Amino acid sequence: MNISRRNFIGRSAAAVATGIVAPSLLNGQKIFASPAAANDKIGVALIGCRGMGWSDLSDFLIHPEIECLALCDIDENVLNSRLAEVEKWKNKKPAAYGDYRKMLERNDIDAVIIGTPDHWHCLQMVDACSAGKDVYVEKPIANSIAECDAMVAAAEKYNRVVQVGQQQRSGDHWHEMKKYINSGKLGKIAQVDVWANFNYANILHAVPDSSAPAGVDFDRWLGPAPLRTFNEKRFHGLWRMFWDYGGGLMTDWGVHLLDMALWGMNVDGMPNRVFASGGNFAYPDNIAETFGDLSVIYEFDDFTIQWNNLAGTETGPYGRNYGLAFKGTNGTLVANREGWEVLPDQNKIESVSVQPDYEDHKKHVAQFIRCMKDRDMHTACPIENGSLCAKYAHLGNISARIKSELVYDDGKKKFNNSSANKFIRPTYRKPWIFPTL
Repeated sequence: MNISRRNFIGRSAAAVATGIVAPSLLNGQKIFASPAAANDKIGVALIGCRGMGWSDLSDFLIHPEIECLALCDIDENVLNSRLAEVEKWKNKKPAAYGDYRKMLERNDIDAVIIGTPDHWHCLQMVDACSAGKDVYVEKPIANSIAECDAMVAAAEKYNRVVQVGQQQRSGDHWHEMKKYINSGKLGKIAQVDVWANFNYANILHAVPDSSAPAGVDFDRWLGPAPLRTFNEKRFHGLWRMFWDYGGGLMTDWGVHLLDMALWGMNVDGMPNRVFASGGNFAYPDNIAETFGDLSVIYEFDDFTIQWNNLAGTETGPYGRNYGLAFKGTNGTLVANREGWEVLPDQNKIESVSVQPDYEDHKKHVAQFIRCMKDRDMHTACPIENGSLCAKYAHLGNISARIKSELVYDDGKKKFNNSSANKFIRPTYRKPWIFPTL
């Protein structure tokens, strides 16, 4: 039975009324649901079982009302391993699928978790919504601007509850950060610095193409992306450093950290302009297509947001290899997932230090489940916000790829540059068709 017809209305409504769970609502509440009656079970399925998708499912299964009915993956080795893990944990083995479309035909699946590579998110999310499923989709929501728009349209057309896996939106210390910024104590904020430096984005030691490993349906893994032969340096864990499937550190960490920058500065639209420069300067032997070294400036009326990443290093400003800094006239607020602090300028304000509880992801999943029960579309990170952050990441990459300053009109869906417009919508490989809504 579809969850929209179940008797879930009225449960936990107060916790989700604002759309973003505030710390005051989470403190003192149990993250985990109370034991559920058999007819209150929520059937979930996972597409993409290896990495973050598995982490997502694990936090779903903490909740006793969640029943994992199906797993889907193109790698039989990963799929069989995860099936065994779920069976060991829940004493029930989910059904196995290699084609997610077959899985979506099941009427007992209420929600779908999408943990596949970025170039697959759009088709799978749109298909899941059209099949009447609610969706928890990993970030970035899509590998292109046009796909972001299609996903927003699908959630609206099919009236589905959607949560984007930008879990910082559910973190207490991030809400406390936002509250502090709103207080005005930092003074006039003229610049927000955002950075992410990680070794994994530096791919060295090229290897020749080869046959796909046994049990891997590589043609299905490619999906709508261009046809090519298998290469292990473009597959598990490394795919996001190649344009056909991802956008490098910019889309991997950028959506998380730019989300906090945009939220802190109350931005809900496009910047006035963006200009970027990128390459693989520090490690010329880096075989990644995406930018190991990237600098982006987003310009607004009275402030800028600046992004920087340097692959192959794990050091950064303020002793943090990733994070963001709101630079005000009275002091600077520096934040990442390990907490935030205020560094006063000439003792104009007091020092502040706030630590996290490291429960962001669990709270994010729990909030989505509550929204499903209440049919509340205002999840902590709705598809519209996921679209905004993904578009910012794509703007930075596109500007660097064409080596030009850009202005993007989100209403007209076009840049002020014909070369940039070519990157808005990908060409899907047959038989896959770009979704139209």
